[in-house]
Formats: sequence, C-alpha cells, structure tokens
Amino acid sequence: MSRPTHTTTTVLVTGAAGFVGTHLVDLLLTSGKTVIALDILWTGSSTIIDRFQNNDQFTFVEHDVVQPLPAHLPTVDEIYHLACPASPIQFTKHPRRILETCYMGTNHVLQFALERTAKVLIASSSEVYGNPQVYPLSESYFGNVNPFGPRSCYDEGKRVAEALAYAYRQENRIPIRIARIFNAYGPGMSPTDGRIISNFMVAALRGEPLIVYGDGHASRSFQFISDCVRGLKLLMESDVDGPVNIGNNQESTVKEIATLVTDLVAVRTGRPRVEIQFQPEREDDPVRRVPDARRAKELLGWEPKVGLAEGLARTFAMYEEWYNST
Repeated sequence: MSRPTHTTTTVLVTGAAGFVGTHLVDLLLTSGKTVIALDILWTGSSTIIDRFQNNDQFTFVEHDVVQPLPAHLPTVDEIYHLACPASPIQFTKHPRRILETCYMGTNHVLQFALERTAKVLIASSSEVYGNPQVYPLSESYFGNVNPFGPRSCYDEGKRVAEALAYAYRQENRIPIRIARIFNAYGPGMSPTDGRIISNFMVAALRGEPLIVYGDGHASRSFQFISDCVRGLKLLMESDVDGPVNIGNNQESTVKEIATLVTDLVAVRTGRPRVEIQFQPEREDDPVRRVPDARRAKELLGWEPKVGLAEGLARTFAMYEEWYNST
C-alpha cells in the first residue's frame, strides 16, 4: 500500500464503506484531508473504491477490525471508528459477530491509536439508551437496555465500546470523542438494510403496503446524512470531552413518516398511494426516541440544516433510480 504523505491531516475511517462512512469519507476528502478507508465489505459497498480511487488522497484497505489493525498502516492523526452494521436485519442474523466487532474491533482501534498517538472518535448510537423512560434524551441518561434480547448485541455492543473508550482515556490518556448518533438517513442507504425509511421507500415504489409495527405512534427523530457527518467532523475537531448526541430534536411518529413517504412516492410517480398496514410491535423496539441536542448546539455550534421533507425528496431520487435500474 502506498503511504500517504503527511503534509495534511491523515485520517483513518473504519467502516468506511458503510452508509455513514462513505458520506464521511467524501466530506473529509472535500475538506482536504488524507483518508485511509478501512472496511471488510461485510455489509458495506465496494462502490466507495470506484468513487474515490482516482483521488490521490484516498487509500482503501480491506480489513476486519475484529483482527488487529495492519502494522503497515501509516501514522494517522485522527481515527473515526464507524465499523459495525447498524441494520436491524443483521441484529438477528449475526449477533455474535456484531458483539465481536463492537468489543474486539474497538479494542484494536484504541490500541492502534495508543501506538500511533491518534485522536479517536467512537461512533456510538442512540441505541445505548435502549427503550428510554425519559424524554428528551440527554447524555446524562444511563438508559433502559435489555441485555438479553433481539437488539442486545447492538445496544450492549455500543455501550461496551463507550466503556472501552473511557478505560483507554483513563489509563492511557488517549483523546476520545463519543458521538451518539440518532437515526441518520439519505442517499446511499441500502434498499435492503431494514431500517424504517429504506423499508418504506422500497415498498412504496413496488406498490406494496407499508408495514408499521405497533399502532404507528412510536416516534423517531431523523437527521439527514449530510448533517450527521458534519456533526461528526465538528466533534472530532473540538475539545469536547464526554458523549455528545448527534441528532435532530424534531420528532415524528412512524405513522407520520409512512404517510409522508406514501404521499411523496404517489406524487413523484403518478401512481396511487399505497396502503399502510399495522402489525404487532416487535420485541424491544423503542416506543419513543428523541435527543436533547443542546450539548451539540452549545459546544459545537451544530444543528441540523436539512428538513425532513427535503431530505425525503433527496433520498427518494436515489431509490427511484435504483428501482428503475432493477
């Protein structure tokens, strides 16, 4: 592997071929960073290689963080640790591997950072709060998590990743940033990843009913992907210590999202609106999840810029292109 010259900030991004990772790599390259993108391509897409391969500041390394990071990697200044599938489909298919990625992968990343004297941003998740009992969710809330259930591999995996980061900070004084990411969406999200907006978009395009689990009153707070990665970059470049929620405090019910998608697809395609069907709620699905995003606004100057209607329209354009090509 060619070694990037160390004239600019050199950044390692694990999980770089995933949804958030690809957008983050794009932002970092646009900002003039040298980027080493590391991914095993388990759930990520190899299109990242084609997209950036002609950029001299980009290097792709195929590697699984469950194994120690390659010794031939050059010195880096910053590490964004994003590696771990966030798809609910993977929670039931590969729970052990998700836990291994969260614990062993994070440990290997932190050990590499210790050896190379690098700053680390851990991409944590709103899932650390589990099925919360307080709203909105501030970073001081400890959560309400089921350690023995269908989502526990991811919920507890992200919690142990944060605990590891804390331990390395305490013992080794590694500079750590913790981003608790809430429901990101946008172009590049896999049509088969099993999350709400991708499920709804694909079903509506196929003329199939949109499936809502529960009575539709469960809520989420969606942020457009460009807002999310901008927040991650601001957090990395700050001196903020401790977890920070990166999320939109504008809350929508699942039924409202389903209605927005059916209306959008009907208008854009000229086809009739599809039906919304309700099925029994799934075990451990959070009833409500909305962040208290004041810490990000006050300490980073960050808040979402892209509204839900605009974001859904931009996301639909990608799904429509995908649908027409299949």
